[in-house]
Amino acid sequence: MTGYFSTLGGHPGQDALHTGRAVFTEAYAVIPKGVMRDIVTSNLPHWRGTRAWIIARPLTGFAETFAQYVMEVGPGGGSDRPEPDPGAEGVIFVTEGALDLRLDGLPHLMTAGGYAYLPPGSDWTVLNPGEAPACFHWVRKRYAAVEGIDRPEAFFVSEADIAPVAMAGTEGRWATTRFVDPNDLRHDMHVNIVSFEPGGLIPFEETHVMEHGLYVLEGKAVYKLNRDWVEVEAGDFMWLRAFCPQACYAGGSGRFRYLLYKDVNRHPALTLGAL
Repeated sequence: MTGYFSTLGGHPGQDALHTGRAVFTEAYAVIPKGVMRDIVTSNLPHWRGTRAWIIARPLTGFAETFAQYVMEVGPGGGSDRPEPDPGAEGVIFVTEGALDLRLDGLPHLMTAGGYAYLPPGSDWTVLNPGEAPACFHWVRKRYAAVEGIDRPEAFFVSEADIAPVAMAGTEGRWATTRFVDPNDLRHDMHVNIVSFEPGGLIPFEETHVMEHGLYVLEGKAVYKLNRDWVEVEAGDFMWLRAFCPQACYAGGSGRFRYLLYKDVNRHPALTLGAL
């Protein structure tokens, strides 16, 4: 199994230089781990013992489909009313500690590598039952229902139980751990894990309609984002609007892995700002 980057917060000293890598452009944003400090956390209604780094939210003229949080829940913390929007679906991916996530009153103990899909309208609660902080990613999207297609059901799984699928012609150097069947049209978003062995690469500039959130779980790489080559490492987040060209080379001595959000399986809205 692998490790997942989880350590955020703290503050640099007063002698620190402003030589960070944070950037927000017309096509992409990079939020490096070094700027995810205590001062930029959010408190959320109906959550206790919890702080959140909100690293993506819908913005008109940029990426508009999703929000992504890095959540840190202290011992005994959690929420009995976590999701304020009954039309929102969610994915939970645990990187550290343990969560007691209850769906319709039934308990599901989630530890590092645990993954949950929660359809819109789910009745769920979450508690950190341990003695150390629990860290997880929470991806939220307003579900785009389609007449004649059922809504997806909730499910819980661990990354360890899913075999990665290698990209054709890569001999396993580029692979994706898929938590949802790509042909299942009930789902309008995918949150997967993409892995590259050292030296693996995306050999062309992907340019497509899907928006992306990419949180680096492990390793480092040089990523092509629009016109720029950007070095990224574990704990960094990349946020890409539709049609932003993208490619990468994996570097370092270990694997490069990231949690990837993308919107899928729906027609584009023909009215700006509509689902």
